[in-house]
Amino acid sequence: MKYKNIGNMKTRKIHYKSIIAFLILFVGFTSCEDYLEITPKDKISDGVLWSDISQTELFINDIYAALPSVVNRFDPWENWSDDAMDGINGATSRNVYAIAAYTPENAENQWGQYSNIRKCNLLIKNLSGSDLPEDWKALRLAEVRFLRAYFYSLLWTWHGGVPIIEDVLNYSEQGDEIFRPRNSSEETFDFITRECDAIANDLPLVAKENGRITRGAALTLKAWCELFNASPLHNPANDKSKWTLAASTYKEVMDLGVYDLFPNYETLFYEENNFNQETILAKPHVGGTNIGRSTEGLAGPHFSGGSQTAYGMLNPTQEIVDEYLMENGLPITDPESGYDPQNPYAGREKRFYQSIVYDGSMWNGAVFYSRLGVESNNELDLGISTGGTNTGYSFRKGLKEEYAVNGNNRLSSANSILFRYAEVLLSYAEAQNEAAGPDASVYDAINEVRTRSELPSLPEGLTQEEMREEIRRERRIELAFEERRWYDLIRWKIAEEKLNGKLHAMRIEEVDGNLTYTVIPAPGGERMFYADRNYYLPIPQSAIDRNSKLEQNPNYE
Repeated sequence: MKYKNIGNMKTRKIHYKSIIAFLILFVGFTSCEDYLEITPKDKISDGVLWSDISQTELFINDIYAALPSVVNRFDPWENWSDDAMDGINGATSRNVYAIAAYTPENAENQWGQYSNIRKCNLLIKNLSGSDLPEDWKALRLAEVRFLRAYFYSLLWTWHGGVPIIEDVLNYSEQGDEIFRPRNSSEETFDFITRECDAIANDLPLVAKENGRITRGAALTLKAWCELFNASPLHNPANDKSKWTLAASTYKEVMDLGVYDLFPNYETLFYEENNFNQETILAKPHVGGTNIGRSTEGLAGPHFSGGSQTAYGMLNPTQEIVDEYLMENGLPITDPESGYDPQNPYAGREKRFYQSIVYDGSMWNGAVFYSRLGVESNNELDLGISTGGTNTGYSFRKGLKEEYAVNGNNRLSSANSILFRYAEVLLSYAEAQNEAAGPDASVYDAINEVRTRSELPSLPEGLTQEEMREEIRRERRIELAFEERRWYDLIRWKIAEEKLNGKLHAMRIEEVDGNLTYTVIPAPGGERMFYADRNYYLPIPQSAIDRNSKLEQNPNYE
């Protein structure tokens, strides 16, 4: 397998500093105007803003800053899935989402994206008619149209069909005309993918400045939405043409010749490897500022070296631990795998050791003990009282131990990667397998991902159903804790199976001088999911109160 470098390191560093400068300038520029108002709350007049490149760039970078940050939250979305639990008893993911107690009044939602969409519409309207250079305008308009499509993709994957708004709304001029009904799910999907198609050729293969939108990002967003639309949630009749469409667009990304897997899965996510050849779309962070990344202090192990170093907000479950393969490539359920349930962490694949802190492993210069009976603040918390792990595991993937200090420290400059090439390969494999069965291209794509982690290729002769199982397992492992699992449970329509019942933990204790390992229900690990309503999150009641034309999602009334 070959690994390409995109640009030299000197250029990469210069471009990274450029995007950092953009973001720092915008810390003080971001406004909080209501999305229905037309006048920005900054002190720059329209005449200056849309006639001066530097001022327009600031406005555009304010929109860029609205991109989400994966696992940079106090209560990561990963905790909504079966892969992780929050270590704090009062967390919303435990008390609301885990037990399906969310309502139009209390549910997290994506409706705030309309503020970002409004900024996009404002920019598109004013920049299109400006006298700024045409080639510069074409590029920046394409970037902003991508960002608008991305914001709509978040609304669509959470809520289904939503109002498609392309103009700049102003109540004082338009009155009640600003209130629009919901477009259908298919119309929303069509809008997002048409936008990606329309702008792709106006975007560069490789951005001149790291962090800018590229053609690959536009095609990947289009393909992701096509994959979501082809999946059982939106495709109950299993129309093969929808899978074929997604596979075709993912193949376009693969054929660009721009992306490749980064050689080291562990260091792929470190700040020194920002914008490497695997990255398609990422949100930059600036360590030591309020736009730094804080994952180590939020989601990492609770204690190390005798002091608290993080809140422990993301504890991997036994469910995800059991998915990791053995180093021979076999699942632990295979009698030939060599798995020993009383020595469960021996002989596992590399990604397990690169992603999970487990009993007996090293973290931040100290041994991590979750076993019972050892003087350790990381001991399995059976009473949901300490803030420590309730599963026996802590999160490691992408964390740098040097930043493991107490609290939301924001010391890391590591990117938050939103799209990367490994996901493209796995998504292509999924779509092509569903469209045509496990042909050679499906094997090639999934085996490329496995090879990086020194796993053997999949055995030949798998059926479509067997390949589907392998792809889903590989996707779960490779993309673990990157906030993909919840979306996959939803689009595959298996959340009702995976999110009803109890998640599990590993209880380790010494008996007669030997350690014993027992899988137990995780304290606080209850999960509930109502198939008649929870596949879509509710429209916030506050939005419906403002706009009577909005219809609530089914069974949230």
